[in-house]
Amino acid sequence: MGGVVVDEGPGGVKAPDGGWGWAVLSGCFVITGFSYAFPKAVSVFFKELIREFEVGYSDTAWISSILLAMLYGTGPLCSVLVSRYGCRPVMMVGGLFASLGMILASFSTSIIHIYLSTGVITGLGLALNFQPSLIMLNRYFSEKRPLANGLAAAGSPVALCCLSPLGQLLQYQYGWRGGFLILGGLLLNCCACAALMRPLVAPPKPPQLELEDVEKEGKELEVEKTKSKPKPLLDFSVFKDRGFLIYTIAASIMVLGLFVPPVFVVSYAKKLGNEDTKSALLLSILGFIDIFARPTCGIIAGLKWVRPRVVYLFSFAMIFNGCTDLVGSQAKDYPSLVVFCVFFGISYGMVGALQFEVLMAIVGTEKFSSAIGLVLLMEAIAVLVGPPGAGRLLDATNNYMYVFLLAGTEVVLAAVVLATCNFLFIRKKPSEPAAELENGTVATEMEQLNKSVAAEEEEEEEVEKGEKEVKEMKEEVKEMKEVVKEMKEEVEEVKEMKEEVKEMKEEAVEKAKEDEEDSEKNEEEKEEEEEEIRPESVMVVSEEVERFLKEPEEQNGTVFSSSDTRL
Repeated sequence: MGGVVVDEGPGGVKAPDGGWGWAVLSGCFVITGFSYAFPKAVSVFFKELIREFEVGYSDTAWISSILLAMLYGTGPLCSVLVSRYGCRPVMMVGGLFASLGMILASFSTSIIHIYLSTGVITGLGLALNFQPSLIMLNRYFSEKRPLANGLAAAGSPVALCCLSPLGQLLQYQYGWRGGFLILGGLLLNCCACAALMRPLVAPPKPPQLELEDVEKEGKELEVEKTKSKPKPLLDFSVFKDRGFLIYTIAASIMVLGLFVPPVFVVSYAKKLGNEDTKSALLLSILGFIDIFARPTCGIIAGLKWVRPRVVYLFSFAMIFNGCTDLVGSQAKDYPSLVVFCVFFGISYGMVGALQFEVLMAIVGTEKFSSAIGLVLLMEAIAVLVGPPGAGRLLDATNNYMYVFLLAGTEVVLAAVVLATCNFLFIRKKPSEPAAELENGTVATEMEQLNKSVAAEEEEEEEVEKGEKEVKEMKEEVKEMKEVVKEMKEEVEEVKEMKEEVKEMKEEAVEKAKEDEEDSEKNEEEKEEEEEEIRPESVMVVSEEVERFLKEPEEQNGTVFSSSDTRL
C-alpha cells in the first residue's frame, strides 16, 4: 500500500491534470516499481542466503517484512520531512539511502547485517522516495487521479517482471553479493526520478488583472475564517471517523496475508521439483498480468457510477484475492501454479489500484495526509507479523498449503470486515422511536434514544449555524464581486477618457503643425511680395524727386522771362 502524505501545496494553483504531470507520473511509475517489487524480488536470493548463513525460511522472510515495515511505518516521518524540506530534497536523500543499504548488504557476514542494511536502510530510502512521489502525483492530477494512480501502480508489476529474472541472472553470474551490489547501483535511478518532481508554482499575474485579486482575497478570507488554528502535522481527529476506523482495521488484517504468496511462490515451485529459472518465471507471469490489471481497474474506478461505491469494489478485490490464495493452496504441479499466478495478478492489481482511492473517499483530501500516516503505523505491525509468521508455520508443517490457506483466510476476513461494517455503520439509517415503543422499549433504552436525539438536534443546530455562516460569507463575496465589477467599470471609463484625451492631444498637435506651416507660407509670400515691390517704389520715388527739382527751375525761368519782357 505504501504511504501517501499530501502536504499543502502552493495556494491558488490548480492541478493541471497533464503537462509536466506526465513526467511526474513517469518518475512515480519507476519509484513505485522499486518500492513494491524489491521486497518480492529479494526473495529470489533467499535460497542462497539460507545456505550461506544456515538459517530457516522464517529468518529470511524477515528481510521482506522489515522492508515493508519501513515502507509503511515511516509514513509520519515522511510527512514531517516533506512539509519541512519539500518533496524533491527528501527523495534525493531517499535514493542515496536505498542504494547505500544494498551496497552495504553485499558485505554482510550475518543475517542481522542484512536486516539492518537491506531492511532498515534500503527500506527507509524507498519510503522517502515512494511517499513524496505520490504527493506530487496527487498535486498534478485531480479529475484524472484514479487513472494516474492506476498507471503509477503499474510500475510495481513492470519492475517485478524485470527484477526477478535480473536477480536470478545476477545470482548465477556474480553470486548474491554481486547481485546486491549491482542492485544498489540500480537504485540510484531514484535520484534521477526525484529530479522530475518539479513543484507547482503559481503563474505570474498580469498587471491588467490586478483588480481580480480582490475576489481572490475574499475567498482567502472565507478560508481563513474556517481555519482559525494552524494545521497540525498529524491530525488525530480522524480516529473519530467510523469509516476511517473500519478501513484501518480491515487494511491491517489484509496486510497480514496480502504479501505472503508473492514471497513464497518461488520457493513453493522449487519444492515441487522445478528449476530455479522456471520457478522465478512465476513472479514474471504474476507481474505481467498485474501490469494490465492496475490501469484497467483505475479506469473502472474513475467511472461516475462506480466512484461513489469504490469501497465495495475494493472489498470485492480483496475477496477475489483471498479466494485465489485458498484455491492456489491446492496446487500440486507447475501449470496449476501458473494459473494461480494469473488470477493472483489480476486480484492483486485491483487491490493495488484501489487502496488510495478508497482512503481518499473515506476521509477526504484535507485529512488524507494524517490518515495515511496513521494507517501506515497500524499496518507496519501487521507487515512485521505476516510473512515471518507464515515462515514459522512453514518451518513447523513443511507444507505450503497451510501458508496459502492462512493468507487467503486473512484477506477474505479483511474484505468481510470492510464491506459489512461499512454497510451496517456507515449506510445504516436510524430507526424510528415509535417502532421501538411498540416493541416494548425499556426506560433506559428510551433515555439513550433521547440522548442520541438530543445529540442529533445539537448537530443539526451546529449544521444550521454553519450553513448560515456560509450564506453570510457568500453574500459578502457577492457584494465584493459587485464592488469589483463597479471598479472595473470605472477603470474602463477612465481608459475611455484617457483615449479621448489622447485623441484631443493628437488633434491639437496636428492643428499646431498646420498653423506653423500656414505661418511659414505667409512669411514666404510676404518676402516674395516685398522683393517685387521695392524696385518699383524706388523708381517712383526717384521720378517724383526729379519732378520736384525741376519744378522750381521752371518757375524761376518763367519769372526771369517775365521780368525781361517787362524791362
